[in-house]
Order: sequence, then structure tokens, then C-alpha cells
Amino acid sequence: MDRTGTGATAGHLHRCLVLHRREFANTSLLVEVLSPTHGRFPAIAKGARRGRAPLAGLLQPFQPLWLGWSGRGEVRTLGRVEAAGRAFALDGDHLYCGFYLNELLMRVLARDDPHEDLFGHYLTALHDLADRHPIDAVLRPFELRLLRILGYGLVLDREADTGRPVQGAQRYRYQPQQGIVAVGVTDGCPFDSLSGETLLQLAADRPPAGDAQIREARRLLRAALAPHLGTRPLMSRELFRGRRS
Repeated sequence: MDRTGTGATAGHLHRCLVLHRREFANTSLLVEVLSPTHGRFPAIAKGARRGRAPLAGLLQPFQPLWLGWSGRGEVRTLGRVEAAGRAFALDGDHLYCGFYLNELLMRVLARDDPHEDLFGHYLTALHDLADRHPIDAVLRPFELRLLRILGYGLVLDREADTGRPVQGAQRYRYQPQQGIVAVGVTDGCPFDSLSGETLLQLAADRPPAGDAQIREARRLLRAALAPHLGTRPLMSRELFRGRRS
């Protein structure tokens, strides 16, 4: 059977990952699939929960898959399902971060809008989480790349209102729909301000170093993503907070 990134029939297998799944009808599963060539879409795995059907064990988040499907409507029907490698072994805080990545993609990606580069960045992030890289060093670069690929990239090395280069020793604020602006000398050091060094590290695609920079980068990306996530809180964030409390 051909394994290819083109076409959309049950006769071809496409590299995919499952972002989410839930029970459907009496014996089936409804899964949210991410494909580099077909984007995000829902699909039904008929009979996946019947008896000892192996599909239920394969159709899990973090398990690379080869999938074949049929149908041209909004919801496809899965046919052939094969493992495309070993599942990413996530545990502890890194598992919660994996759930966060999946929920983030579910919220911000439109249906049937493929981004091959994003799929690659997602795989890299899962690899790094499985290898237990520092969480912020995985999540912040992924969030920045996600915004950039979707057309909402942040300019972090220049002031939005003046065009002047960001200075490492200066304090700045992120203004939604505008960008980075300098904090005036009479403003003191507002709680939501960011160091220029943090911004320059992120602009150079380097993870921030030190607790203060990590907190600033986290606050910045949360503010930048907020307009694209809707008003409902992210369940993965709530679960993570509960784990840490």
C-alpha cells in the first residue's frame, strides 16, 4: 500500500497524529487528526472500541500514525490505521505540556488548512518533551513559530512605534495589535514590562535563560496567543495548575 502525502483516499496512507479523541456511538471513536498535507480534520473510526479491536490502542495522542480515510465531507471515515513509529513517551509535567500543545493546535488551526512546516515543528516539540528538555525551552519557540506560520508573527527586536532597535538594558511592554513599545522613564518598572534582553533572546530563537526571563517570555506569549484562543480557558493549563498546587 502506498504511503504518500497526496490524495485523500483510503487506498493511500498519510502521516498523521491524533490531537484528541472521544467515544462515538456504541463502538466507534471520533478523532481529531492533524496531517501535514490535509491540516486538521475530524474522522470516525468505526468499531474501534469493539471487542479487542487494536485501533483503540493506536488512535491515541502522541502516537505517530499512517492513516487512510474516505469521504469528502467535514467528517471523514478512517480505513487503514498503522503505527508510524513508537509513541512519544511523555510523563509528568512534560505530558501536560503535550496536552497543551494539542489543545493549542485544536483552538488556533482552522479545519482543512495544512501547514507542513508546523507539523514538523510539532514533531520536534514532542521529541524534545519526550527527551525531557526544559519545558519553557520547548513551548516558547513552538508558540512563536505557530504565530509566525499563521501570519501573526511578533517583531521582537524593534519598537513598533519608532522602529528603533530593542536595547537589552531597556524595559518594554507588549501592546496587542501594535507590538513592542518602550517603557518611559517616568513609568518605573511596571509588573507587565519585559526586559530587552528577553525580547532579543526570543527574536534570535534562543530560549530565555534565568527565572525572570522565563516568566517574562511566558507572559508575553500568553498575551500574544490570547486573541486567537477565544474566551474559554485552556483545560490543559487548568490541569497543570492543579498538578502544581
